Amino acid sequence: MLEQETHTHCDIAIVGGGMVGLAFANLLAECDGLRVILIDGGAPAALDLDRFDPRVVALSKKTEALLRKTAAWEQIIATRACPYFDMQVWDGDGTADIHFDCAETDQDNLGHIVENSVLVHALQSALSRVDMRYHTKVEAFTHEGEQSLITLSNGDVVAASLLVAADGAHSCLRDLAGFQIREWDYGHSAIVTTVQCEKPHQHTAWQRFSSDGPLAFLPLTKTPDGQHSSEENLCSIVWSIKHALAESLMALDDEAFAARLTRTFESTLGKVSCYDRRLSFPLTQRHATRYTQPGIVLVGDAAHTIHPLAGQGANLGMYDVGVLAEEVSRAWRRGVPLHDASVSKRYERRRQSHNLIAMSTMEGFKRLFGSESLPLRWLRNEGLRRVNSMPFIKQKFSLLASGRL
Repeated sequence: MLEQETHTHCDIAIVGGGMVGLAFANLLAECDGLRVILIDGGAPAALDLDRFDPRVVALSKKTEALLRKTAAWEQIIATRACPYFDMQVWDGDGTADIHFDCAETDQDNLGHIVENSVLVHALQSALSRVDMRYHTKVEAFTHEGEQSLITLSNGDVVAASLLVAADGAHSCLRDLAGFQIREWDYGHSAIVTTVQCEKPHQHTAWQRFSSDGPLAFLPLTKTPDGQHSSEENLCSIVWSIKHALAESLMALDDEAFAARLTRTFESTLGKVSCYDRRLSFPLTQRHATRYTQPGIVLVGDAAHTIHPLAGQGANLGMYDVGVLAEEVSRAWRRGVPLHDASVSKRYERRRQSHNLIAMSTMEGFKRLFGSESLPLRWLRNEGLRRVNSMPFIKQKFSLLASGRL
C-alpha cells in the first residue's frame, strides 16, 4: 500500500459521474465544509443541441422537486425539456385503454421528458465545491477502520469516510467491494431513437402494450420547456421487444423500420419517419442483496436496474440519492461521523423495500402484458377498463407514478 502521506482525504468520495452521482453531489451543497470528490472514468458531458440524444428520461414530479433544490433545474428547463400533461396507455391485443391527465392530481404537468445529455450537462455545470476527477478509474478498494480507500488508475489513493458507488449497472466498485447481486435476463432488448410523426404529439406520453413488448412514444420539444411547441411532432421511442425481433428490426433500413413502427403504433400519430440513428441494448434486471457495507453504499443502477416499461429506472436512482443526501445532511449537522453504520443503514432501510416493490410491480406488468393467454388478455383489458372508470384509483396510480405516493 502507498504511504499515508500520499493519500487524498475527503468526507465523501462518489464514484460515477452520471446523472445519479452528479445529482447526489449537487444535493450535498447544503453541507457547509463537506469535502467531496467525484471520480469518473470518462470525459465531462458534451452538449450538442443540433441533434437529439436518443436516450431520454421521464422525470417524475418527485425527481423535479429534488432537482429544484439544486441550481441544475433552471438550466435543464432553459436548455431543453418537454413537459407532458397526459398519458395514454392501451393494450394492442385488446380494446381497453387508460388515460391519465395532470388535472386529476392538481399538477401543472405529469413530468418532463429530458435527454440524458441535457440532464447530465446541467448537473455537471451546477456543481460547486466538488473536486472532479475525470478520465480516472478505480482499480482497488479496501476498508480500514474508519476509512474506505480506493486506488485510482493514475496511482492516487483517495481515503473517504463514506464511499458512494454510483457507477452504473456494471459497477466496478460494487464488484471490487464484493457485493452480491441477483440478476436475470428479461429476454428483451430496447430500441431507442428519435422519430418524426405526421401529427403533433400533444404533449402526451403514449404507450402501447402487446405480447411482443411495450412501445412508448415520448414527446420532445425543440425549444426550452416546450415553449411555442403546439405543433411539435418529434418523439423519442423506447421499444422493448424480444431479442430476435430486435435484431431483425435493427437490420431494416430507415424506411422499412419507420413503416413497421407506424403499423405497430397503429398510426396513432399518423405516419412515422426516422429522424436519427437507432440504438439497441439488452435489458437485464439486477438487484443487490445489500446496499451497504462498512464505509460504502450503492445507489442508482449500481444497486438496481429495472425494465423501462414505466420509465422509473432513473427516478428510482434519484430517490436513492435524495434519501442518502438527507441522511448525510442529518449526520453532518449533528456531528455524527459519516462512516457510522447508522447513516448507511437508515438509507438502506428507507430505499431497499421501495425499490423491491417497484421492481416486482414492473415484473408483474411485463408478465401480464407479455402473455398471450386468453384469460390473462381478458383480465388485463377488464382491469384497464375498470381503473379508467374509477377516478380515485386512477389518481392513486398517477401519484404512484409521480413518486408522490
